[in-house]
Amino acid sequence: MIFVIGIVFMIISWAVSSRLKSKFRKYSQIGLQSNLSGREIAELMLRDNGIHDVSVVSVEGQLTDHYNPMNKTVNLSPDVYHGRSAAAAAVASHECGHAVQHATAYSFLEFRSAMVPVQNVSAKVMNIVVLLMIFGGGFMYNLGINNILLVIIAAQAVITLFSLVTLPVEFDASNRALAWIEQRNIVNTTEHDMAKDALKWAAMTYVVAALGAVTTLLYYVMIFMGGSRD
Repeated sequence: MIFVIGIVFMIISWAVSSRLKSKFRKYSQIGLQSNLSGREIAELMLRDNGIHDVSVVSVEGQLTDHYNPMNKTVNLSPDVYHGRSAAAAAVASHECGHAVQHATAYSFLEFRSAMVPVQNVSAKVMNIVVLLMIFGGGFMYNLGINNILLVIIAAQAVITLFSLVTLPVEFDASNRALAWIEQRNIVNTTEHDMAKDALKWAAMTYVVAALGAVTTLLYYVMIFMGGSRD
């Protein structure tokens, strides 16, 4: 059953990701009336928010854009860094939205950052358990199914919480971005709608991941509760 859940959400995730890429391809071909590049937009948004210790850099890949709080860099893919489109404006301002969150100590971002080490350990635990289930049947049997399920549930609970906390972080960054590019006249009404649509589909990837994590956690809890009753 867990494999079925995984496949279902893998298909949904693929569909959303394909839709996202399609939207970005479409909106990348429409030039901004302001003719600003993603780099220029990012630097302007940082300055407007009084942030002077964050650098805007170009990184390889497609849709690899991210904000790194460790070295305080807004990392933009080439299409966004050099692009002068609604898509570039949306992504550049969104990543700067994370920089603003960091600078203003946005509570959900701080909580998410604090969870990263625990999340990484939990993900490794899940991988180890899966490998043991495949190759270490006898060892797993000696541990007891309920004990194994408790470990899985604990690890999956952390992963699920991390996915859920990511949602307000991403939505807030998009809201900050959309409000700023409109107020600063970076985009006109039509371009703003394009940027909003692009960010909506980007957010949907996180929504699907969170739903998948919640569903997986509930599945393991139901198995544990069923085993406990027996």
